[in-house]
Formats: sequence, C-alpha cells, structure tokens
Amino acid sequence: MKNVTDSFVFSRHWPSAGSFGFNTDILATNPINLSVVIGVLIFFGKGVCADNRKQRILSTIRNSEELRRGAIEQLEKARVRLQKVELEADEYRMNGYSEIEREKENLIKATCDSLERLENYKNETLHFEQQRAINQVRQRVFQQALQGALGTLNSCLNTELHFRAIRTNIGILGAMEEITD
Repeated sequence: MKNVTDSFVFSRHWPSAGSFGFNTDILATNPINLSVVIGVLIFFGKGVCADNRKQRILSTIRNSEELRRGAIEQLEKARVRLQKVELEADEYRMNGYSEIEREKENLIKATCDSLERLENYKNETLHFEQQRAINQVRQRVFQQALQGALGTLNSCLNTELHFRAIRTNIGILGAMEEITD
C-alpha cells in the first residue's frame, strides 16, 4: 500500500507531508479525480434521468413542437395578411397617383380656361377703349370741323346774305306746313 500512496503523493515535492499530503502533479491525479467525479455523478444522478424526468422532457418537447406549429401557422397568416395589405397599399398608391394626375389635369384645364377668359376680357377691354378713343377723336374732329365751318360762314356771310338765307328757310318751312295740312 505504501507503493500506491507513493505514486500519488510525491514526497520529493512535499518533503514535510509525510504519508499524507496533496499531490500537485496534474497528470498523476487527473484519472483519480475523474473517477471520483463520475462515481458521485452516477450515485447522485440516478434520479435526474428517471422516467418522470423523461416524461416531463418529452411533454415539454411536444408542447414546444405544438407551439412551433402554432407559431408557423400564425406566421403564414401574418404573411398572407401582409401580402393583402401590400396589395391594398399598392392599389391606394396607384389610385392616389391617378387621382393626383386627374387633379393636375383639372387644375391645368381650369388655369387654361381662366387664362382664356382673362385674354378675352383683355381683348374686349382693349376693343372698348379703342372704340371710346375713336368716338372721342370723331367728336373732336366734328367739333373742330363745325367750329371751322361756323367761322368760315360767319366770315363769308354778310348781313344781307344772312337775311336771304333766313327768308328762304322760312319759306321752305311754310311750304312744308301747307303740305302737311
């Protein structure tokens, strides 16, 4: 037995240890430590792998499988809903774009109509102002011509010619009066 003890406890490393001591040589003590740990695990670990534990593990696995299947189903439903929502979003987007285009065309048309009305109003205003200016020029020309004619008549007519023109006009008016009676 001394040989066995000597193989584990090296007195040359522990000179004061005597027959009992700690062996610091890892290579020599490792198989012993492993066999002790395995023995303790086997003795105390029997209940860990019992049937009850196995059943709980199996039921947990089954439950997790059912949960996984439920999650996959929910994921598929969510994907279907996502596709449906994406289609609706695309439809709304396209409807929005077409609505924007319609509004843009309507706005352009309304603006063109407004511009056309303004152009017509401008042309009418210009025409009215031209007619007014022409009428004013005509009145001035007529007034100047009348003043010129009156001036010429007054300078050319003497009193006798003037009386003769008045008598002639009175005679014409009198003849017209007899004809109407």
